Amino acid sequence: MRYLQTPAGKMLTLGVLSDTHIPDRARRLHPGILPMFRDAGVSAILHAGDISVPGVLAQLAQVAPVYAVRGNRDIFWRHRLPLALNLNFNGLEIGLAHGHGGWRSYLVDRIYFMFNGYHHERLLPRLLAGFPQANVIVFGHGHLPFNRWLDNQLLFNPGSPHFPEKTGLAPSVGFLHISAESEVRGEIVVLD
Repeated sequence: MRYLQTPAGKMLTLGVLSDTHIPDRARRLHPGILPMFRDAGVSAILHAGDISVPGVLAQLAQVAPVYAVRGNRDIFWRHRLPLALNLNFNGLEIGLAHGHGGWRSYLVDRIYFMFNGYHHERLLPRLLAGFPQANVIVFGHGHLPFNRWLDNQLLFNPGSPHFPEKTGLAPSVGFLHISAESEVRGEIVVLD
């Protein structure tokens, strides 16, 4: 478990993104992301996978420490990034995973999604089982924003800053705002 604690009484803000897909779906990181994270004063950045090339994490690390997991497209990261991370910020436990669950699950899901369309609900049981103690579960994979409480857990997907899954859906990233009392609020931010 990795920990980050802010001074007493101070709000902690985390930048959250996923599915950057550089260079397979975008040539470079969206130009609004780094300034947005800097302006928000993020204490850390969470990347929920499908990074594709190492330079993306290096760019993000210019703003704040980066915690990242491997997605189904992260062949360069196969031995360097975990499939899941357990993190602790201001006493709040956060589970971070891409959501594809490994190759076997990915292939089975792929067939299901071809016939039924993508639905976060297909991934939620595996995410909940993987992080039963987490207060927040951050995931990617679907390229669709998701910011919903399920029982006492916040499930948060920032969407994709480059390649939204559905036509007409805007590119997006997210923020997690964590109070000194370990209360959390998720925010999805649409990129221009």
